[in-house]
Amino acid sequence: MSKTGTDRSIREPSLADALVPLVTLAILIAAALALFGLDALDGPIQTALIICCMVAALIALKNGYAWEAVQKAGQGALASVTSAIFILLAVGALIGTWNLSGTIPTLVYYGIQVLAPGWYYVATALICGVIALSIGSSWTTAGTIGVGLVGIANMLEVSPAITAGAVISGAYLGDKLSPLSETTILAAQMARVDLPTHIRTMAWTSVPAFLIAAVVFGLLGLGRVDVQGQSELQTVVELDALNGIYHITAWNLLPLALLAFLSIRKVPASLALMTSAMFAGALGAFLQPDVYRNFVESGQMGFLPAIKSIWQAMATGFTMSSGIADVDSLLSRGGMDSMLLTVWLIIGAVTFGALLDEFGLINRLVSPAIGLARSTGQLFLLVCASCIGLNVVAGDQYIALVLPTRIYRAEFARRGLAPQNLSRLAADSGTVTSPLVPWNSCGAFMSAVLGVSTLLYLPFCLFNIVSPLLSVLYGFTGFRIVRTAPHADTHQ
Repeated sequence: MSKTGTDRSIREPSLADALVPLVTLAILIAAALALFGLDALDGPIQTALIICCMVAALIALKNGYAWEAVQKAGQGALASVTSAIFILLAVGALIGTWNLSGTIPTLVYYGIQVLAPGWYYVATALICGVIALSIGSSWTTAGTIGVGLVGIANMLEVSPAITAGAVISGAYLGDKLSPLSETTILAAQMARVDLPTHIRTMAWTSVPAFLIAAVVFGLLGLGRVDVQGQSELQTVVELDALNGIYHITAWNLLPLALLAFLSIRKVPASLALMTSAMFAGALGAFLQPDVYRNFVESGQMGFLPAIKSIWQAMATGFTMSSGIADVDSLLSRGGMDSMLLTVWLIIGAVTFGALLDEFGLINRLVSPAIGLARSTGQLFLLVCASCIGLNVVAGDQYIALVLPTRIYRAEFARRGLAPQNLSRLAADSGTVTSPLVPWNSCGAFMSAVLGVSTLLYLPFCLFNIVSPLLSVLYGFTGFRIVRTAPHADTHQ
């Protein structure tokens, strides 16, 4: 912990010190949801998190820390989410220019013709799983293909909430099992496990969890078979509208191909997304001149109107008034400014989590619980609860992944539990549950890009719900638990 202000006497936090910020958070979030409903994410919850940051700061001051230490902890929190913020802004720009240039409309146009309502949810999960496995990013998958799939769901009259759950389920399956994923690499590094071993170990929970999710998605899709004919006429109207607004051609998918290529080449996510966004804007100026002309309300199409169209789509998003509600809802999205509420949410949540960690409030809660977890199953349940709890109170999957791995690593070694048990458990409990929390950086991101509230898609993130349950079940039954000789972990 930071000891800024060495002339002060630093006191260890009491149990009450650790509980007060969490109780405050619970009360304020419950009040925000009660008063504002789903609109609570439009500012009230962000305000609640900032108030909780102030409460945690006051406790740190009470325990003898200088205000400079609080500032330093806050600065560290902001530094930790800089990459996430730039990715968010880049995705906002990308959605704007992909709608402007015809990339998303083309995905929707082709997708409607090959994806039937009866198996739509299963297909969505599989498509997102394969893409995320290939590029190693759940965020990029959801922010690109996921956006198109949710748009198709609206036009096929299937549930956007279930579709969003399928997108997230598939995206996190691929992310977890991809050797290109930064969270997968981080989990292995923190537990000191080689990457192939970590991925093989994770497969024992991830694959069964996804199979269970796929079966449920299949059952949910069966209820749509009987209405398939009812929506055909409306779908034809919407397809005709898209084809009338845009020049639908496979060339419109070049920005998607470029993004996939850059992701596979391990180009940083924000740079890859912005490159694809700007490429889409430039390409669309040649392929969709009428769309650009109408967007900037210009009588002529030239260099300056094209630049203005691209710039505006990246900044404030693209808008369309076709007269067909579903088409307008699909296309009128994006822009960096659409992500500002999400950025506010992430800043508040991660700063709160950093203050809890920096001033020992999390350790004060966790340390006594280790002694109470006498069996392997109880220890697994404690780690799972810690990861999920940190996703709730810290608001960031990296905190929820790194801190428990660091805290429990020595205990796993002392009990003779191989480190890959911990890396799998941390990934199952920390990484995959992050999009289930509305104010977590992942939950906020998924809700923002997919256009579906976290509380609406949460029950349908079946993979993300089943994975931690299976991991804890393995701990209680001993199934696929790797053991070693008990030893002390001397590394810090």
